[in-house]
Amino acid sequence: MSNEETTVSVEKRDGVAIITLQRSARRNSMDRSLVDGVKAALLELDRNDEVGAIVLAGAAPGFCAGSDLKFISRLELEAMGRFEQECGDLGRLMGYLAKPVVAAVEKFAIGGGLTLATSCDVVVAGRSSVFSLPEVPHGWLTPWGIRSLVARVGLVKARLLCFCLEALNCEDARIIGVVDYCCEDGEALTRAIEIANKLAQLPRPAVRATKRFFSNYLMEEAETMDFEANRLFLENCRETSAQATFEKFRQR
Repeated sequence: MSNEETTVSVEKRDGVAIITLQRSARRNSMDRSLVDGVKAALLELDRNDEVGAIVLAGAAPGFCAGSDLKFISRLELEAMGRFEQECGDLGRLMGYLAKPVVAAVEKFAIGGGLTLATSCDVVVAGRSSVFSLPEVPHGWLTPWGIRSLVARVGLVKARLLCFCLEALNCEDARIIGVVDYCCEDGEALTRAIEIANKLAQLPRPAVRATKRFFSNYLMEEAETMDFEANRLFLENCRETSAQATFEKFRQR
């Protein structure tokens, strides 16, 4: 990649490809280079006949802390909205890929990091991982990926999670459906690769058909929901509480 920093790395192991978010200094938070890098890697791997499944992981210290608030706080509102739309495009892309994507979560999946994980087909997490959507406390609605959350937990529970009255631990996240498999801390990537290997060894046409069948229903109205969430997000961002949050991050 030609970016000043390498934000995404790709490794292939037999029939499995591993995409790793590489913004450790910013807790793998999402800026434009990271979002563009993950999109490009996903599209390239989906066209690669040697790859049967994909794992999405984050370099230490954890999976992903969501949108980089230092980055987005310096954007004009219109550009901020476009960036969050691009994040939503990434989430929906994973739903419509022919190949299954397995999230390997360690330590945290926060905000857009949580919806990035729930946009994957399978979510594996270390036992001490924490999941939360802190956007409402920051002053705005979660701007994308809510459909992926609703598909896993239902509308009422998704609304409660968006209010962010408390964070979820791994076991609680597994019970309600945010996480599919809990494992020992430090083992999420290994477990995710094992699951991806099993998926890669299944007949490819049947895996492709299964994913397409369910995506037609799981992703129904996802684009419309992202559009509406983004519109409300921008309305919220004009309010005093949101502006106070952005100002705090601008000064960091």
